Amino acid sequence: MLAPSLRRRMACWVYEGMLLFALVFVAGWLFSTLGQVRDPADPRRPLLQAFLFVVFGVYFTWFWAKGQTLAMKTWRIRVVDRAGQALSQPRAMLRYLCSWLWFLPPLAALAPFKLSGANTLLLVFAWVALWAMLSRLHPQRQFWHDVLAGTRLVPAQPLDR
Repeated sequence: MLAPSLRRRMACWVYEGMLLFALVFVAGWLFSTLGQVRDPADPRRPLLQAFLFVVFGVYFTWFWAKGQTLAMKTWRIRVVDRAGQALSQPRAMLRYLCSWLWFLPPLAALAPFKLSGANTLLLVFAWVALWAMLSRLHPQRQFWHDVLAGTRLVPAQPLDR
């Protein structure tokens, strides 16, 4: 079975980004409040980033083990393992770690150059577009982090009314 269309997967991805913005807002507020952070240049910024990494990991691992995030439900996409079964928690965590290939390679490559925020953003978006288009090279048009994690996206059945 072929994966849902690239357009549908990317629309789901954008919607997921909006939901994650809310998650970052709440988690950042919680971290700042409990840690009594008052200065934006607080030296605990790496701790906040690690906290958000864990929060995202819990969010995605929990929802993927159930088959869908809210955005995936909206766009009728499910994540399954190679056999078409629901993901285990370890496989969902592996998928989460592999999904960082969308962002970490360009950020790591650009870090030594100290580019402006706009230039970094442009280059990261170029990498994301390239990474998305590389799914066209896979026989079932799966994203490469899914291939590495042994998962795949499939169309979800519409709900009976």
